[in-house]
Formats: sequence, C-alpha cells, structure tokens
Amino acid sequence: MAEEEFDLIVRGGMLVDGTGTSRRRVDVGVRHGKVAEIGRLDGRSAREEIDAEGLVVAPGIVDAHTHYDPQVTFDPVAAMSSYHGVTTVLAGNCGFSVAPTRTSDRAYVQALFAKVEQMHPSAMDAIDWDFETFGEYLAAREGRLGVNLACYIGHSNVRRWVMGDDGSSRPATPAEVEAMAQVVADAMAAGAAGLSSSHAPSHLDGDDRPVASRLADHDELLALAGAAGRAGPGTIAYLPESAIGGITPDDEDLLIELGRRSGLPVVIQGLGGRNKVDAPTATWDRAQAFLQRARAAGAPVYSILIARPPDRPLRIDENCFHYLSVPSWGAMLALPHDERVALLRDPAARDELRHAVENYNRDPDQGTTTPPPLWTTVTVAHVALPEHEKLVGRTIADLAAESGEAPADVMLDLALAEDLATEFRWSWETDEWAAAVAEAQLDPHMLIGTSDGGAHLARDDGADWSSWFLRHWVLDRGVWSLEEGIRQITGYPAALLGLADRGTVEVGKWADLFLFDPDTIDAGRKEFVRDLPGGAGRFKAWPIGVRATIVNGVPVIVDDVPTGATPGQVARPSREVPA
Repeated sequence: MAEEEFDLIVRGGMLVDGTGTSRRRVDVGVRHGKVAEIGRLDGRSAREEIDAEGLVVAPGIVDAHTHYDPQVTFDPVAAMSSYHGVTTVLAGNCGFSVAPTRTSDRAYVQALFAKVEQMHPSAMDAIDWDFETFGEYLAAREGRLGVNLACYIGHSNVRRWVMGDDGSSRPATPAEVEAMAQVVADAMAAGAAGLSSSHAPSHLDGDDRPVASRLADHDELLALAGAAGRAGPGTIAYLPESAIGGITPDDEDLLIELGRRSGLPVVIQGLGGRNKVDAPTATWDRAQAFLQRARAAGAPVYSILIARPPDRPLRIDENCFHYLSVPSWGAMLALPHDERVALLRDPAARDELRHAVENYNRDPDQGTTTPPPLWTTVTVAHVALPEHEKLVGRTIADLAAESGEAPADVMLDLALAEDLATEFRWSWETDEWAAAVAEAQLDPHMLIGTSDGGAHLARDDGADWSSWFLRHWVLDRGVWSLEEGIRQITGYPAALLGLADRGTVEVGKWADLFLFDPDTIDAGRKEFVRDLPGGAGRFKAWPIGVRATIVNGVPVIVDDVPTGATPGQVARPSREVPA
C-alpha cells in the first residue's frame, strides 16, 4: 500500500543512534526527509534502498566549528567535511561571517577571509553575493545546500555594518552599540545560531589591522551577547585574547559574565593549553577549576577540543603557509622558485633564517602569534634522491642533534639538495599530546571536533577529523565505546547548539545518516589539488570505509562521489519540541 512505502530504506545495518543507547541491527525507513520507522522492514518497499550489511548506521555528524559560510555559496556539499560523514556544519566562527555585508564592503570581507582563514582570493571571488543582511543570506541558501548549515553572526561584520571602516579603528559609541545589538537581535530572529566574537591577537584583517571585534571593549561584547540571549536560543562562540597563551583569570571572569548576560552556553577554544598547538592539559588543573566555577554560576563554558592532530604536508614552496609568525621564512617562501633557491644559498640570508623559527613572533601587535612547525614535530616524509631514503621518518630535531648542525640548516640543506622537492610532514601528535587529549576529551565540557572546515585550505583544514576520531580514539584506543563515541560527535553537539531535531536517529527527526565500515573507517589520504574556482588549490582528505552520507533522507555522497542532490536546510536553533 502507498502509505507503507518509504522514500528510502537503509537495510541490515548496525544502528548506533546517537543517544548513547546500545546498538541494534535494524532497518531505517525514511519518508519526507524524516525517520519514519525503525525496525524490521522486511517486505516493505521504498523508492531507494541501501544495503548496509556490515556497516554502522549513525546519525550525521554535527561539526560545531567551521568557516563554510562563503564556500557553501558555490560548493553546496561543503567538501571535504561531508565526505567524512558530516551532515550539519556550524559556520561563522571566530567573529567573522560572510553576512551581514553591504555591497560596498564585499572586497573588504573577501580580503578578511583570505587573510585570517587562508582562503584563496580567486575562490573568494566565486561567492554568490545574493544577500546583504544576515537574514537574506540564510534565506538565499534554502534549496541550494547539500548539507545543513547553521551560522553564527560575526561580531566583526556587525561592527562593519554599523560603523563602517571606523569599526576597525575605535571603540563604539553607546548609540552604535545599541544599533549593533539590534542587528544581532534581527539575525537571531532570522535563525542565527548565536553570536561569535574574537579578541585573539592572531586575527588580522586584509589590511593587517586587528579584526574589528578586537576593537570592542568588554561592555560592547556583553551588550551584544545579551541581545543574542534575549532573542535566542543558540550559543556564544568567543575566542578570548588569552586563548593563545593560556586563559587568564580576567578572561575566565569575562567568560562567566558572557554566560550570565546571555543565558546561553559559551563555546571557546584553547582551554587547558598554553597555545593553540599545545597539549590541552598543560594547565589542566586550573582549567578544571574554572569550568567548575562557571558551572556553579549557571554560566557553563565549553571548549572545542582538537581531537585529530593536524598532520600536514610541508614543502619549502609558495604553498606553505605554516610560518606566518616567522616573517623571514614567510618572505622566503613567497619568492619564485629560482629566487628562493638563490636566497637559501646566500650566507647572510641563512644567518637570518637559521634561528628564526625558534624565535617566532610572540607580540600580537606585530602579527600572528600562532606557533610554526617546531623541529621535534617535523619529519622527513618523502625524498627525491635515493641516498636520502635513510632520512625518511626521522625528525629534524633528531637529525640536527646527530649532525651537530642547526635544525633549520638541516631542513633547508636537504631541501636544496633536492631542488626543494623534499616533502616534510608536520604532525602535532606527540606522546604528551596523545595522553593529554585522551584525558581532556572525557571532560563533559570539552566539545570534540574542530575541523575549521572551509578554511586554511592550503595547509589542511582538518575536515577529516571525524573519521580519524572514530578510528583512533573509539575503535583502536577504546577511549570511548562505539555508542558513546558517536554520541559525542552527533547527539551531544546537536543538543548543546540547540539543534533539537538533529543529532540522533529517532522517529520524527530529520534523517541525517552516516554509513561506515567499522573495520576500515579512517581519515585516509590527502592530496593537494587545484579544483576551487579560479584554479585555487587546497588539500583534500579522502576517507577510507565511508559508504554514504545522507542529508534529510537523501544521499549526497555515496562511495566518495557526490550525487548532486541538494537536500540541505538552514539549521536554526529551536525553542520548540520538533513536530
């Protein structure tokens, strides 16, 4: 009978539903984009069926920290995150979103994203500017998304909208703060996921000035957070000034006040570490005391945890953006190949480069303070000459200790000997890092993820974090059971972010599904390709063991191939129980 038919049946898989309850071998029937039945659906028909025998059927992953808001205007599936099971992305983080943007400010916003998030200018030229206000941006995405999109309104954009270029040079007047609060309230009413802001010293705009939100005093930030909370629901995403260097007591007090003023959960980065690449438990005792204090005040703070160590190819060429806090290296890398080779052979230039990495910039007034690849974390990955094969797998620090030479000379001399064809590998995973992340992720106030999807495309955006997490933390190391590990990246973030109709596979909820083989699931391989508009390049991370990513009941990625479907929706936090 017609009423017994489904649009899709996923048959014979092991359902791990995102609630934390035990797995079940059942079928999932989907009708009108939602889960209609879970159970034995033998003899029931559907327009489309997927054989999930031997596969885990999980909810689609909810990624709470991305910068896909520009990219989804020309890439509906938010590649590469959707290839790794992500069905809902939260964009507009770090205080800047693609909207609101006046027509006259488009070039400024494009340059901002290009600078802070290393999005190639030619790719930014592909943005479909079919909006100005935040509400117009969300409305224009409906019917044109391959994944579900939630988006913060960025504080820097709000300042630019109200204050123009003055937003990058001075504090706001009371009248301007009031006007900004109204912009935030309007965005929340349109479906914003909350407010994002940043005082991080590493955030500079395309003119090398602090991003506009860094010019805001705390009273302004609190006023906008209050406006967001009154219009809520949602979250406040904030990067404190001390996020790179260790959260200070003053910033701890500010975070608690943000929670009090807004009534919303506050999501930060960097808790427990001394910098963004530090082991997250370097200052863990103090961090836990702060989390307990925030919880007692009824103003909970959550910190996004980088659970997948960045693992990035590195060559001495113009596509290397890992040394932005080392000006001499940045200038060297930007040179054409022949000029770069000549510079590296110049003794005076080498004197300047030799110890620059160890002495990277730590002054936020001089530019980014994000640490570069340090010698203990850089290994020789691939060599061009057979006589260098014995060096593969060795760290630069070890080779320097063995030879008695400066680490920079070891690396640069090897690269020069191979006409800069040597490929190195920068991995944050040390024994200390692994032990720290294993401990930190168990704290209920740590939010597992941090892909930065859509950003840092020339240095690896981390979009493969979910596959890596499942392979290494859940299935191999057993830090989590399969049920709880999946809940941590599906049901838990959906609940925290207020996305009540997503994150679990339950009757009546949207059918966002992720099908993978538990025996083989892994982050897979990376390759640098030039497939973005204008020939811009990026690293793409291809997963292993992923069968399908299904959004609102429609497959969007099957066996690593996009179907071309665009069933995604704007995901808005809801005060109401899903119908």
